[in-house]
Formats: sequence, C-alpha cells, structure tokens
Amino acid sequence: MARHVRSGLVQTHCEWSPEKYSIKDIRKKMVDKTEKLIEAAAKKKTHIICLQELFNGPYFCAEQQIRWHELTEPIPDGPTTERMKKLAKKYGMAMVVPIYEREMTGFFFNTAAVIDADGKYLGKYRKHHIPQVAPGFWEKFYFTPGNTGYVVFETKFARVGV
Repeated sequence: MARHVRSGLVQTHCEWSPEKYSIKDIRKKMVDKTEKLIEAAAKKKTHIICLQELFNGPYFCAEQQIRWHELTEPIPDGPTTERMKKLAKKYGMAMVVPIYEREMTGFFFNTAAVIDADGKYLGKYRKHHIPQVAPGFWEKFYFTPGNTGYVVFETKFARVGV
C-alpha cells in the first residue's frame, strides 16, 4: 500500500428537473457530468475517489415519488457500476460509487460499490441507518436498511470503510 494517498470527493448539483427530463436522461447527464470530474481528479493524481450519495441523480428523498425507483439498478452488474469499473481501470484509481441499488423487486438499498484501481469490483456497503425526518428526509420510503455489516475494503492504496 502507498504511504501517501491522495483522496478526492465529488459533490455535484443536478440541474435537470424530472418535469422536463426523463429519469433515464437525468441519470445519463449526471454520470457524464461526474465522469468529467473523475477525469479531472485523475489529472491531479488522485488515488481514491468517493462520489456523492446517490450520485447518478438528484437527492430525491425530499419527496415521496415512486418515479425515482427507475434509478435503481443491480450491483455489480448494472450499467453504472460497469462504467465506473472501466474508469477505475483507465485512471488507475480506486472508487467508492454510491448507487440506488435494486436487489430484487421491492428491495432497494442506498449502496456504495467499491472498485479497485484495476477495475475489479471489491464489494458493496449498504447504508444501515435510514433517516426519516420531515421535511426532506423520506429515506425509509425508498431504502431497506443495509444488511452488509460494516465492511472494510482492501484497495491498492489503502483500506477503505464506507
């Protein structure tokens, strides 16, 4: 493992409204936007990058709308994880990739996939504590409490706990 590890955090704003754009279009725009920031971090020789919670869409938990279930996808075989695995390998960067996970119909998790610098999927952490605080945090409407325990992942650069 490296003695000095350069870490990066990505926080973005979603400027695309579901009243004007489809959920699929919003996801694509957010992933494209984030990919540019990952590339910028790679140019700064970032070793480990962590994307924001539910990065491939807006933070939708401020409302209770089933339309956001369309953002769910499987991990590790979903399109976003697959794309991030390729980017991790391309840039030699370990990644923490938070996604709205669909394990099966009706079982959705607030999950972070962890990918090593060679593009290998290391595993996932599912958020345990699901807040339900009005207004603005209707997370129990969307997420099942996590069942993965508090895992630590051994990346090329450091041990990472999500």
